[in-house]
Amino acid sequence: MEIILMRHGKPAFTGSAKVTSREMRNWIAEYDLSDTGVDIPPDSSKSLAFSASRIISSPLPRALSSLKALGLEPDVIDEVFREAGLPVFHLPGFRLSPIVWAAFFRVMWLCGLSRNVERLGIAKRRAAQAANSLVGLANASDGPVLLMGHGVMNRLIARELKSLGFKEYCCQGNGYWNASIYRLQ
Repeated sequence: MEIILMRHGKPAFTGSAKVTSREMRNWIAEYDLSDTGVDIPPDSSKSLAFSASRIISSPLPRALSSLKALGLEPDVIDEVFREAGLPVFHLPGFRLSPIVWAAFFRVMWLCGLSRNVERLGIAKRRAAQAANSLVGLANASDGPVLLMGHGVMNRLIARELKSLGFKEYCCQGNGYWNASIYRLQ
């Protein structure tokens, strides 16, 4: 049994170079609506994706457009695979890169400060549900199952797969289009 967790391609939306913490709420909303535009998947991602017998996806446009760029259609689209939300904290007086804000907000989230998004504990429970869903789909498939997902949620799902006895067979990294392969031992 094999499960492939792939991160979506690079989103087309970049937004402003620097924003305030208050502006991050809109930046995140626009990022969540963004697809991958003309981002082209590498050959390694194509061959890995084409090896899958079932294609699963997050409902976010960046995941769905990544599958389209690969020339694939999802068999299942489910909210359970959606990326974990980012809380936004108001810190007046600073204009920073959205990447810096996102990293700061993610650290705050990991420390238990969730504001108006799901808490880490809830995201972990959702990851357990996602992992169980992937295992069920893999059991019913005659080949690998591919999830087109997101950075943080894929890492949480990977942790759950490992707790279910899966071993990481291959890891390309955490960047766009990168994937990890998990096999039941």
